[in-house]
Amino acid sequence: MSNRKEAIFAMHAVNSIGAIWTGALPLLAGNAVLNRFKQVNPRVLVTNDRFLQEGEEIDMLPNVKILADGLKSLEKILIVSTKPESRPDISGIKNSCFLDEFLKMGVYADGSVPKMEFEQVPFSHPVLISYTSGTTGQPKALIHGCGILMAVVNPFGINYDTSRDDTWLSISPVGWASWSILASLHFLGEKIILFEGAPYYLSPTFIWDMIDEHKISHVFFPASVIDEYQKRGYAPTKDHDLSSLRLVLAGGSVVKPKNYDFMNEILSDVLFGNSYGSTEVMGVCLIMEMSLPAYKGLINAKSLGVEALVVDDSGNSVMGEVGEIVLPRPSPGLTLGLWGDKDGSAFREKYFSKYEGIFAMGDYGMCYPTTKNWLICCRSDETLKQRGCRFGSSEIYNVVEHFPEVRDSLCVSYYNKDMDESAVLFLKMREGGSCSEDLVAKIRKAIAKELTVRHVPDFIMETPDIPYNLNGKKMEIIVKKIINRLSYNKETIINPESLHFYQNIPALHG
Repeated sequence: MSNRKEAIFAMHAVNSIGAIWTGALPLLAGNAVLNRFKQVNPRVLVTNDRFLQEGEEIDMLPNVKILADGLKSLEKILIVSTKPESRPDISGIKNSCFLDEFLKMGVYADGSVPKMEFEQVPFSHPVLISYTSGTTGQPKALIHGCGILMAVVNPFGINYDTSRDDTWLSISPVGWASWSILASLHFLGEKIILFEGAPYYLSPTFIWDMIDEHKISHVFFPASVIDEYQKRGYAPTKDHDLSSLRLVLAGGSVVKPKNYDFMNEILSDVLFGNSYGSTEVMGVCLIMEMSLPAYKGLINAKSLGVEALVVDDSGNSVMGEVGEIVLPRPSPGLTLGLWGDKDGSAFREKYFSKYEGIFAMGDYGMCYPTTKNWLICCRSDETLKQRGCRFGSSEIYNVVEHFPEVRDSLCVSYYNKDMDESAVLFLKMREGGSCSEDLVAKIRKAIAKELTVRHVPDFIMETPDIPYNLNGKKMEIIVKKIINRLSYNKETIINPESLHFYQNIPALHG
């Protein structure tokens, strides 16, 4: 679903009876959603019939039909009619009906409805399933328990100066962790204003107009949105009051120092800060504490109940140098495990094998010894995050493998001097094959169709070879380090001569 009130109502309704809610990004192609949902066998599907994205009306029903045909577990499909005056024909979608028709089934003859009874469940009872990015194989289903409410209460109820009188703006789509977090703010009695689509599309001042109209006090922006506002020069005008606005938070990816300068210039009387978390934590580990000094580009505190450290390659805690961010102890919102992983072996292998018994966040960062402020650098694993869209390389490979001209491929992240992240897709051609402009265009079109336009790599180029290790694993991390000018160890590479090409690429390095 897109970011609509019916999505929040549905999540609360599902959780109220002790059932599990899961969601997927509305822009994902039908088969990509199917790959996620078929792992968890949902019984009921709630969806829009359509939604708007940058002026284009997106028809959801073709994807819904893919799910209806591919998910044998589905017993009912509830469709939200966004234009009641022109309802689409849903007769070809089995077990489907419109949401308002379904709701009438629960109304007694006298117009009354049954008394609401909420299921009482333990702290670790599963209430939410999210999905990994699919770096190695298909995206995996993460289980979250009721403890995620504590993960929300900690920063939003304590650190961010909020009360029942406050109003948050949510622009995150269903399927993002930030959507689930902001939707949970009803637990604190706070109001949520929902925005569907790209916040900078309608007009340069539309979001600022909304803040004034609805007296919004707190805003969470993906870092990519703030960066886009700066690039476009979209700022409040002298006609805007904005006196209700007290805090603007950014997250989801690295916030650049220049974004701090921009926000300070256009909203000098409003506190702007960064936060850091992950889908696995379903909340934030590092937060903007309003009572402490804030430094440009840094995060100034750890969330209550979260123990975070930076470690070197040997797992030793370090200060003042870049290392991997880890959680040595459990935190309230931390995922309970992977759905279907009965003995927990896959969960331990994915998150606890790199550093014995320590949860690896998959990001590089640094904690300054004097200020205890945190700098978030980039991903430490193969996950990509381009234009705010987090995905795994395997999703790209699954599309590229259908092109017979391509023998092998490799997709990694590249960061430019402004720390903008781009996906780079390297193609190793079969003998006699050509990495022509026509082929590249076809690959771009296929990725956009099978996934989303945000998945389409910014750079697609030919490579003479792709490095593998002794176990036959494609060495994405090594290539990522090389093209981003980081140190690397090539001892385990079975074809080390393949690395030479990546050391000087004109399209990336000039």
